Amino acid sequence: MNGLGGLNKSPNGVVIGLVQLQLPNVATKADLTRQTARVVELVAKARANLAGMDLVVFPEYALHGLSMDMNPEIMCTLDGPEVAALKQACIDNAIWGCFSIMEANPGGNPFNSGLIIDDRGEVKLYYRKMHPWVPVEPWEPGDVGIPVIDGPKGAKLALIICHDGMFPEMARECAYKGAEIMIRTAGYTAPIRSSWRFTNQANAFCNLMVTANVCMCGSDGTFDSMGEGMIVNFDGEIIAHGITGRADEIITAEVRPDLVREARLHWGVENNIYQFGHRGFTAVKGGAGDCPYTYMQDLVDGRYRLPWENDVKVTDGTSCGFPAPTRQYGGQPRAKREAAE
Repeated sequence: MNGLGGLNKSPNGVVIGLVQLQLPNVATKADLTRQTARVVELVAKARANLAGMDLVVFPEYALHGLSMDMNPEIMCTLDGPEVAALKQACIDNAIWGCFSIMEANPGGNPFNSGLIIDDRGEVKLYYRKMHPWVPVEPWEPGDVGIPVIDGPKGAKLALIICHDGMFPEMARECAYKGAEIMIRTAGYTAPIRSSWRFTNQANAFCNLMVTANVCMCGSDGTFDSMGEGMIVNFDGEIIAHGITGRADEIITAEVRPDLVREARLHWGVENNIYQFGHRGFTAVKGGAGDCPYTYMQDLVDGRYRLPWENDVKVTDGTSCGFPAPTRQYGGQPRAKREAAE
């Protein structure tokens, strides 16, 4: 069910609006200021569009466009004017908002960060993209994990960004930490359309979790983004889908976190988020709770290595015009830390 896009809101429903934002060109501070004002306008449009909307979600790159420009002049900070304007928009329109910023990083490349701001203007969730879309994106890998918060109506919310959603481990981490709704914001272009759709559905079904997903939309003269706002129910069924590709359209649906909770407790067949840690519980009391997955063990111990590792051709961003990096990542795996010590 989607309550006719949220027009018929149930007492336990959470209405989500996904803004298929027109892809901008942002090269200067003045451009950034104008684009921030446009996002603020669309927060007001979302509220006027649907009085019962609880959460409005903007895509990745909503303020910056797809240039991958790391010019310090157009980087944001958490205490800067852009975030202040987004906070005020949520207050003025009594609505929760999910936003994207490219965040200045004095210690290295900027972070690709996401914020969820409540209807009182408080930042409730702060996330840094864990898996930049290499080799295309130059952003520093995220270092704050995946937070899960209490959102509208007490729904448990998580946020991941774009390429993060291609890793099933990301959605599983969100669900494992309690998320009932996982937001995925993106700037993807048309070649990713099919994989965008099936990963959004798989992330939902494999974790008994609603996924709310939206891309930038339209053309900036170079890139063509696809919109593709999708809200997927916990059984993997699409309940709202922006298939027209119309820029600035807001795709809406009501979702039911209470039914997510019910399914996680009462489903037997395909309760995969539970069964993953309780293998074969029909045969073995409580199921097997070991970790039989070599890649997990190796990653934790700093030994992650593919059988074809030596033959991988693209291992930095030079093919996309970025210089080869020289800094080591600070958050090294256990084995590397121990060796360094």
